[in-house]
Amino acid sequence: MEIMGIKIPTVLKENSAAVCAGCAREIDGTPFRMSILDTIAIEAAPSFGLASPINPGPFQFCSDPACPPTWAAARGWPVCQQSSVREIMRPIALGDSRHGLCDGIHRDAHEFLPA
Repeated sequence: MEIMGIKIPTVLKENSAAVCAGCAREIDGTPFRMSILDTIAIEAAPSFGLASPINPGPFQFCSDPACPPTWAAARGWPVCQQSSVREIMRPIALGDSRHGLCDGIHRDAHEFLPA
């Protein structure tokens, strides 16, 4: 293998750190990235001493369409059945301290199944 014009015979291939967040397999090619967007900004900046309730990502997935819902279910986040998995998902408050994920495109009522 040659890196930047220097021949390195011990390196068989370039290391890739792209791992699917759903199935933990190495991602070949370009990963599908999903971010969680909080559409409501609070008035005052939060304290740096407090942890954010939601990690916005981006999270990387392979081409298997079952990986993003499996990943969300493992974290206790139900996915709205009226939406599709898209690049930007929105957190929806479920009444208690939990959140569900939705793409926010449909106009119907949300349909969350238990994670």
